[in-house]
Amino acid sequence: MNSRLSNATIAKLPGAIVIPRYDRNAVTPGIVHLGVGAFHRAHQAAYVDACLADGGRDWGIVGVSLRSPDTRDALAPQDGLYTLAVRDSAGEQLEVVGSILSLLVAPEDPDAVLAALTDPRIRIVTLTITEKAYLRAADGALDEAHPDIVHDLANPGSPRTAHGFLAEALARRRAADTPPFTVLCCDNLPANGATLHRLLVEFAKLRDSRLAREGDADLGHHIAEEVAFPSSMVDRIVPATTDADRARVAGELGLEDAWPVMTEPFRQWVIEDRFPAGRPAWEKFGVTMVEDVGPFEDMKLRLLNGAHSGIAYLGLLSGHATVDRAFADPAIRQFVDALWAEAIPTLPENAGLDTTAYTGELAERFSNTALAHRTAQIANDGSQKLPQRIIASALECLEAGTELVHLTLVVAAWIAACAARGKALPEGHFTDPLDAALTTLLGQQLPANETVVEVFELAGFAKDHAERQTLIELVAVHLVHLRREGPVLAFAALGIDSR
Repeated sequence: MNSRLSNATIAKLPGAIVIPRYDRNAVTPGIVHLGVGAFHRAHQAAYVDACLADGGRDWGIVGVSLRSPDTRDALAPQDGLYTLAVRDSAGEQLEVVGSILSLLVAPEDPDAVLAALTDPRIRIVTLTITEKAYLRAADGALDEAHPDIVHDLANPGSPRTAHGFLAEALARRRAADTPPFTVLCCDNLPANGATLHRLLVEFAKLRDSRLAREGDADLGHHIAEEVAFPSSMVDRIVPATTDADRARVAGELGLEDAWPVMTEPFRQWVIEDRFPAGRPAWEKFGVTMVEDVGPFEDMKLRLLNGAHSGIAYLGLLSGHATVDRAFADPAIRQFVDALWAEAIPTLPENAGLDTTAYTGELAERFSNTALAHRTAQIANDGSQKLPQRIIASALECLEAGTELVHLTLVVAAWIAACAARGKALPEGHFTDPLDAALTTLLGQQLPANETVVEVFELAGFAKDHAERQTLIELVAVHLVHLRREGPVLAFAALGIDSR
């Protein structure tokens, strides 16, 4: 098979394949997306594709990678086209998405990225750069000592970080009297819009103090007062694409696709409706536009993402390579149900949340055998993910005096899984921003309580919180059980039979 998916070959696709229902040559860019990975292509780009088909032709996407050229190298020869494979246990539907008009790689050509960001046609910048790319210190403030932040403050015209690109672009737009774009964070951060707003204002104020360029003074105030940062909540499970996926999709297309994306039928996007420069008509295609996204975000972080982390670490320690296999384990399923029961009381009561229906949907999604969502993929970056997925609700349980045993097992399972990598988990490789320090610490084989104390210090978990010591003690009890007999003893201590 030599032909490749592209504008020139799309007409050759079988009739069962859904293709863009619009003239891509008539589409102009309106969105720059930072972090053009698989999740963006399965989620935001698919929603925008539907808007383009509905006639909103000025909302095409310029995709930007802040690190690797892999996505650009795969999709540029395909004119930005790619296949979205929507899979469940009943089968698979393939659709070709055409909303990405061009792709840029920031390390190769920062000038091109800044040119895109300062284009007056661009009215929204969206981000899926993962939690660790926001470069927060343990206290949640901007990590001013991070080498890339130091670089961007010294070299504003050739930035490396999202902060640097956004600040420089907003400064240039301001100097050119071009209205600012709206910044829409789509990552799993608490109050993600407000969090990014605060971090970017911090960055801009540091920049203000170090730059004296004419017209560039007081950028921090401009961003604080004039730039919109609506929060959003995103949800769709997107497993990593395998070579087997590529081969299967190519067989269905009759064409090669270098990087198709696998996903589930379910998708959700909740957005605070604050877009001074305009936005696509997302609400026509299932997006929920709200005044306050906070309750929806908390429900997703604590029930979906929190359960996912528990399934990942306990699944790995139990020998399960994928979510569906782990969730089919009666002990893990019972644990997840109990985790939900523990976390649900921490959610707001009067926000219209239907937690019963939501957890029912989650159970169905976790059971999807077609996705083969690897537990090791979910396990990445635990030190960055656990604070909002697990630690926050655990601390609320302690403050309220309610039962707390299941949430703390997830933290202990993360520590145990990190220690077991390459040993008891030869197939369970995952990474963390704190890997070097974690490897050294866990290699010392300290007693469980000391290990947890040191891990909390390293990761900044529950820093300065009154209940921190209690939380450490609860996690340490679980870690003792995991070290002795793995999940079997840890589950048994919770009254769960895993034998």
